[in-house]
Amino acid sequence: MKHDCHYHPGDPAKWHCGECQRHFCARCMPDANTKQRRGLCPQCNKAMRYLGAATEVVPFWHRLGAFFRYPFHTDPLLVIAICTLVPALVPQNLLGLLVWLLLALALMKYTYAVINRTAEGHLKPPPLAEAFSGSGFNIVILQILVFALMGGLVTAAGMLGGPLLLMLTLAFVVLALPASIMVLAMERSVSAAVNPLNLATLIARIGSPYFLLYGYLILLVLASAAAQDFALTHFSEWVSRPLAGFLNSTFTLMLFHMLGYLLFQYQEELGFAADYQDAVEPEDQHHRDRSQRFDADLDMNLKDGNYDRAQTLLLEQLKREPDNTLRIGQLYRLLAARNDLRSLHANHPRIMAWLAARNDGKALANLLEQLQQADPQFRLQDAELSVTVASTLYRSGHYRLALKLLQDFHKRFADSQALVPAYLLAAQALANGLGQWEKATAFLGFIQRQCPQHPQHPEIQRFLEQAQERQPLRGPKASFNVAD
Repeated sequence: MKHDCHYHPGDPAKWHCGECQRHFCARCMPDANTKQRRGLCPQCNKAMRYLGAATEVVPFWHRLGAFFRYPFHTDPLLVIAICTLVPALVPQNLLGLLVWLLLALALMKYTYAVINRTAEGHLKPPPLAEAFSGSGFNIVILQILVFALMGGLVTAAGMLGGPLLLMLTLAFVVLALPASIMVLAMERSVSAAVNPLNLATLIARIGSPYFLLYGYLILLVLASAAAQDFALTHFSEWVSRPLAGFLNSTFTLMLFHMLGYLLFQYQEELGFAADYQDAVEPEDQHHRDRSQRFDADLDMNLKDGNYDRAQTLLLEQLKREPDNTLRIGQLYRLLAARNDLRSLHANHPRIMAWLAARNDGKALANLLEQLQQADPQFRLQDAELSVTVASTLYRSGHYRLALKLLQDFHKRFADSQALVPAYLLAAQALANGLGQWEKATAFLGFIQRQCPQHPQHPEIQRFLEQAQERQPLRGPKASFNVAD
């Protein structure tokens, strides 16, 4: 079974909660420990089962080209070259036989390393040292014992049941040989690798793809035999034998890589979990990142329709990080979608500052109209925020709303340093936006009289001259984000 994430359809599941019967992807579980296969369900807080790459593995029949390229990486090529070319260079005596035997054992040991590493999610070949290190040769002895027992089983069947039983037993042994190799690679047990029940169970769990793979393996064997026969019949002996050995080893590595990949692909059915090991997964570097855990919880609550809980999460996070623009934006979008005017009113200073920083005059206008409809007496209580918001509204063409924010500014914020920028902006809105030159001149004259020592006094004079000529009021940007 291939499972998608409950919250992100299309994303492969990495975890499964037996209590909630839900599947979760890596985005839902940023704080889980994939290396130790430990993760707690974000819903019920119970331990979950790690699925590894079971739900995202590409079927083996879609990557046949990769199987053929596998032996031609540097490490397997070196192993094949050493194990096939060195015997051709040593003398044909007892020493040469010993060298050939040791290298054959090394090659067989390397093929089992290929199965194991592929089943664990390593799609790159094992290093050269895997073939020639001192440990791990016991797998070769176990494989020889398995072959001997299978041969004895076929012989015994012929002796006890005649030709018919012999043929049936031989057919089963041939059919189950790939399964036996896979069981031996996983369990390192001769009894398990020759147990008909174990082999039948593995074949049944994999199902029809096992027989498809079996067909590919037969084709590989036939191709290998044909290539070796061509080499032996068309080249001299000193070239043909190493070449035939090289071809045989190459096809063998392809075969064992395919067997390992089948285990990797059907890991869930076979009862183990493995993940891709060769790719760098940046998520592992941030498993303990609280912001990722917060994002996952917020996302799940929103998709489950738990909007109150999602809103509470955002407000609690903003208490810890009041200037976090990402959370402010998320809160605004949630409140706007819910049309929660009460909460919008309670959080309007931070939301309006965020919208102004984004230069989103349209959203600011909509929000102001909503708040003023709910409360006709609504006014911003912060002088600098009033000028900042009015400036954004002015730039987006909402002149009347900008003027409404700046109405009676000198009475409401008598001691504010923002008075001159506010009324310069009001004059611009009246003149440039509404064509009301007399009112614009009145505002400019007022701040010229009230603030004669202000640093922007020359700009006030310039605006007055432009207003008298009925020219658009243009000048250097004033403080508090006043527009030109």
